[in-house]
Amino acid sequence: MANPCEIFGEAVFNDASMRERLPADTYQALKRTIEQGRSLDPAIAGIVANAMKDWAVEHGATHYTHWFQPMTGVTAEKHESFVTPEPDGSIILEFSGKALVRGEPDASSFPSGGLRATFEARGYTTWDPTSYAFIKDGTLCIPTAFCSYGGEALDQKTPLLRSMEALNRQALRVLALFGNTDVTRVLPTVGAEQEYFLVDKATYRKRPDLIHTGRTLFGAKPPKGQELDDHYFGVIKPRVQQFMNELNQELWKLGILCKTEHNEAAPCQHEMVPIYTTVNISADHNQLAMDIMKKVADRYGMVCLLHEKPFGRVNGSGKHNNYALCTNTGINLLDPGDTPRENAQFLLFLSAVIQAVDDYQDLLRIAVASPGNDHRLGGYEAPPAIISIFLGDELNQIIESIVNERAYASPGRTQMRLGVHVLPKFPKDSTDRNRTSPFAFTGNKFEFRSLGSSASISAPNVMLNTAIAESLRIYADELENAPDFTSALNALIRRVLSKHIRIIFNGNGYDEAWVKEAQKRGLLNLKNTVEALPYYLLEKNISLFETHKVFSRQEVLSRFEIHMENYIKVIDIEALCMLDMARRMILPAAIAYSKEVSREALLKKELLPGISLETETSLLNAITSQMDALSKHLNTLDNALAKQPHEGPVLERAQYARDVIFATMQKLREAGDALETLVGAEHWPMPTYQELLTNV
Repeated sequence: MANPCEIFGEAVFNDASMRERLPADTYQALKRTIEQGRSLDPAIAGIVANAMKDWAVEHGATHYTHWFQPMTGVTAEKHESFVTPEPDGSIILEFSGKALVRGEPDASSFPSGGLRATFEARGYTTWDPTSYAFIKDGTLCIPTAFCSYGGEALDQKTPLLRSMEALNRQALRVLALFGNTDVTRVLPTVGAEQEYFLVDKATYRKRPDLIHTGRTLFGAKPPKGQELDDHYFGVIKPRVQQFMNELNQELWKLGILCKTEHNEAAPCQHEMVPIYTTVNISADHNQLAMDIMKKVADRYGMVCLLHEKPFGRVNGSGKHNNYALCTNTGINLLDPGDTPRENAQFLLFLSAVIQAVDDYQDLLRIAVASPGNDHRLGGYEAPPAIISIFLGDELNQIIESIVNERAYASPGRTQMRLGVHVLPKFPKDSTDRNRTSPFAFTGNKFEFRSLGSSASISAPNVMLNTAIAESLRIYADELENAPDFTSALNALIRRVLSKHIRIIFNGNGYDEAWVKEAQKRGLLNLKNTVEALPYYLLEKNISLFETHKVFSRQEVLSRFEIHMENYIKVIDIEALCMLDMARRMILPAAIAYSKEVSREALLKKELLPGISLETETSLLNAITSQMDALSKHLNTLDNALAKQPHEGPVLERAQYARDVIFATMQKLREAGDALETLVGAEHWPMPTYQELLTNV
């Protein structure tokens, strides 16, 4: 295995490469854009493009692409070669500043939510200089934003960059009030923990549902799942370890700070954890990581599954978004320090997060809503659909002391003593962890645990950045005009915490009592995507986005349409796949097995007249009963799809998909899974959960 220090960032046109290859003034101008958020000087684009091309060609690249993130959930790229013809019939390799700065994909071929019609095809990609270019599969990839001809955002990156600007603007206003005039930039940083499943490729290819939908639409419970808790942090299988070793190397080459790897709770489930970096770069890195995981898995005869719930009755996969706010001077604004009760600046930024999560709990829920995540949220494996904040004992006591205006005595750090002298003592953390909390404070950051494993981290961070920016805007407006800053600050913190303490919950999020308690507190319980998405359109949310110039009203409406249409299409694809599998695989297998059992029963009766056929009769009755149920639900699902409305309000069509089509799919699955337990193994037409979960 290669030395990480030798290969790290070798496929990235990073700061070291730019410093080496660019003229000093060009390098400094580009650095100002990257570090200070200044506008890019168009005059330097050609110089940067030429240096980038030379570097890429030296590393084996022949093509370049504007690498962007449309609203499809995956990345997109169109490759162009550096080749330019010469009059004498030879060629040279060229890459202009114009080609670096701007590309032109077909905007109407990507989801636009009505912003683009088929005959309105023009769209633009534009270079994001804050995210380094890199080489992937022999192609120079230039991270870009993607917009329509009219300038509307059609991607994940553009609103994320806008929200970062909004947060920076308001955070600097607040920091100036504390005398922190040396801070010129505040950036959210994120580490995105990524869960995934690995299954054998040959087994995978025998499951049409996994191929077409990413999850198993049929599958009976195996004899052993995760009941013994023996997979979590268990010994990594050799084949998986080889995959992880190569994955690490591929990620390190691309400058992705892959740090931790381990087995997760479910069989054949694993997790990869990177080190924190700026949220824009972290979002790009996570998209890259998901792509590379799939490619590396293929090299080892495996398939990487990123669906939130590929298997029923075992844990699904999430993505934990570890969020902090850092200044360009190296200060983490969410670090409470040794005396958080006396750290007014920390308490104000903590208040801003608490208010943001409470005021815009609907937007945070929308940000993690998807058909795949609907299977996961609220189960005993992921946070509930109710958004709440876990702060831990110490911060909770501090907040209560502020709200109730009473003195707070810090308990101090205690030493962990395990009763064995040879074991070293170590300081105990000031708070426990709560894996049932959607939004948990973990010492100097917040862990947003509700994200689905296949999702881009951009949308949740757009919501967080914008909502926190709004809190800070309100605080700056009030405090900038205060005659006595200290008194006004103390009153503001106490008022905010008193008003928004309802969002703080340190208990068991899986307890049914919490559902009732949350309802009493007035918290939202948006159980699925179709319930959550209409909150996009609330006037308070549109106003938030418009105020901070993150989305226009039309861009909000388009995203609502895109996500609703995606929900409908996903349910349709799953339903059609179920029909095909039930008709062409499950029913024929059940009929064939029934025929064999009947034939054996008749032979037995012929050879042994008068012998009991109770076993065969009971089995045939059970199989026949479930085949009848399967046929019944097949017909019902067929009719439901035939009657599905294709015109009219998208919300009504999504509700039909959820309440009629998906509900019938559940019944069809029950019959199919029951047949799996009755039909002989040699007749069952697809790999079972036992094979899928143990063949790696």
